Amino acid sequence: MLLCSSSIVTSLRAPEPEPEPPSPAPTSSPSTLDPKQVIALESLDIPTARDPCGQPSFHNATLCDNAKPFRHLISLRLANCSSYLSLSFTALKALSTLRSLTLLNCPAAPTHLPPQLATSLTSFTCVNSLRKVSGVWLSQLQNLTHLTVSDVQVKASGPFVILAHMSKLTSLTISNANLTGSLPGHLHSNLTHIDFSLNHLKGSIPPSITMLLNLQTLNLSSNALSGQIPPSIGDLISLQNLSLASNSFSGSIPDSLSALPDLLHMDLSSNQLNGSIPKFISQIKSLSYLNLANNNLRGVLPFNLSFINRLQVFKVAGNSNLCYNRSVLSSKLKLRISPCDKFGMPVSPPAKDSSADDTTDDDYDETDDEGSRHKKDHHHGPNKFVLGVAIALSSIVFLIVFLILCSKCCR
Repeated sequence: MLLCSSSIVTSLRAPEPEPEPPSPAPTSSPSTLDPKQVIALESLDIPTARDPCGQPSFHNATLCDNAKPFRHLISLRLANCSSYLSLSFTALKALSTLRSLTLLNCPAAPTHLPPQLATSLTSFTCVNSLRKVSGVWLSQLQNLTHLTVSDVQVKASGPFVILAHMSKLTSLTISNANLTGSLPGHLHSNLTHIDFSLNHLKGSIPPSITMLLNLQTLNLSSNALSGQIPPSIGDLISLQNLSLASNSFSGSIPDSLSALPDLLHMDLSSNQLNGSIPKFISQIKSLSYLNLANNNLRGVLPFNLSFINRLQVFKVAGNSNLCYNRSVLSSKLKLRISPCDKFGMPVSPPAKDSSADDTTDDDYDETDDEGSRHKKDHHHGPNKFVLGVAIALSSIVFLIVFLILCSKCCR
């Protein structure tokens, strides 16, 4: 096509440009994915107009290998699925090259797992998906290194049914799954992360857990576990996060915790722990989160201001026999425990008067202030009572005299 410039003038007229042919309608980009897997993705309501190996969508992420002539899926993430979605055996069989499968908010019912897929998967994440699954169904995934099941009802007599043959696991999360039974007596040494929180597990912490030298996270919170925290927990030399909150653990805080130099997070709240708080806790330099609230701990709080200020979270409320030394800690910290008397015992909140230091009120929460006001009112109560009785007696005497005078006048 010839275009005339405005800077060139000729006596010849430029030929009229021929009309361009209409542009063809947009077509789907050629897929490099195995045609069988394209069909499988379409059955899962995943658009395939664009090459799934090229530009994954926001909600349904895909990752492919570099095989030729066709590529294969090695990672698939299904999120916010339709309630009508069906995970058919045929589709899953076609996707048996997957190494990672993630289901987020996908209420599809579980189906029989193709053996090839069960063997291929090394990572399985299921959050608020599949409605209910059985321990036997999960136990088929024997080559997993990462297992996360959260907000899903798991029907199993205990974790052992699921984990018995998962010898390659490094990360394990089964949380808020209505899981019953006891903690497994045997766990594989590769584990670095264990989360059994928000279940119904009973019994004590078995020695098998404290033998995991690579374990960095142990979360057993919100179960029905009991017994003492084993002294061997100090053998978990790699531990960084420990949460045993909301159980029924009793006994004292083991001294062996002092052997955990990398501990960042320790939550022992809402148990039945007793005894004094060990001073060594303040010597764990990496610690940033400490929650010892709602136990039966007693004695003088062994921490100074510099240690408490170093923590991002510090909670000790709900230990009625625990107190703090007023010469060491300021009442402005609002620790929600009482100060100590000279014998190291908690004292009751002092009555508020004009000569008292205004900062003493900061030792207590609002309920403590209400108690102080109640005691103050009660202290002045007898004076008001005597005054009221005197006024009443005077009124009665006046009434009697008045009646006598009236009777004499009537005569």
